[in-house]
Amino acid sequence: MNKPLAGALLSVLLIGAAAAPAVASVPLEEKAAPAAAVTFAGTVALSNCSGSVVRAPASQPNDPALVLSNGHCLETGFPAAGEVVKDQASSRSFSLLNASGSKVATLRASKIAYATMTDTDVSLYQLTKTYAQIQSQYGIGALTLNDVRPVQGSAIKVVSGYWKRTYTCNVDGFAYRLKEGEWTWKDSVRYTSACNTIGGTSGSPVIDTTTGKVVAVNNTGNEDGSRCTDNNPCEVDQNGNVTVRQGINYAQETYTIVPCIGAGNVIDLNRPGCALPKP
Repeated sequence: MNKPLAGALLSVLLIGAAAAPAVASVPLEEKAAPAAAVTFAGTVALSNCSGSVVRAPASQPNDPALVLSNGHCLETGFPAAGEVVKDQASSRSFSLLNASGSKVATLRASKIAYATMTDTDVSLYQLTKTYAQIQSQYGIGALTLNDVRPVQGSAIKVVSGYWKRTYTCNVDGFAYRLKEGEWTWKDSVRYTSACNTIGGTSGSPVIDTTTGKVVAVNNTGNEDGSRCTDNNPCEVDQNGNVTVRQGINYAQETYTIVPCIGAGNVIDLNRPGCALPKP
């Protein structure tokens, strides 16, 4: 894992996305789509990780807001393989950041709506405020979860609220299975080498720079070249062949979360299309 950290250090802001200028001689339908502006707005810093305020495409302004991070970032420790946390009381606090990375508010959880490290590495906290309240009080909107699988080669940014740092790279490919210690994750996103994420970036939203939507949540990387051990995940293909990529980092897709979010932002694991592990 991009392991949780206990202290905060000064960081350097590495962010910027500019739209490509239009070329007059190119027909409108052939122009490249401009890059979405990706900032720190809507990201959060946890005590040990990063995260973001997120919404499903169908979430409503008066729904209780959700914060997305990793399962291994829970204040209660790492969930065991096969363990699912659902609707567990929590009063965890989150530092909400604006576009420039400055803290504008402290948000508080009412519960851990869902968390697991089985098949994926995700946590969703329900907050005591609604999206409308956050927007009205702090001028910050939620990031939207994309409802389709990310595309190989697409340009992405990993935005860490903990470090106030942004990593820019592309989706290099996908790991059929990613195994780290006792945990196994399915269909993980593999970054190109430019996203050299570090401890504390766990839980950062992975944002598609064309759509501005969240396509994954950053969670791990192979640190020293070891095979399938803690902090050294390995890729396992459909035939059981193992590949180790030292220095390469990974994220867990988030489109699979969308079918599990029902009316009122309730996590309903029995909704059609929801394939998240159940308790």
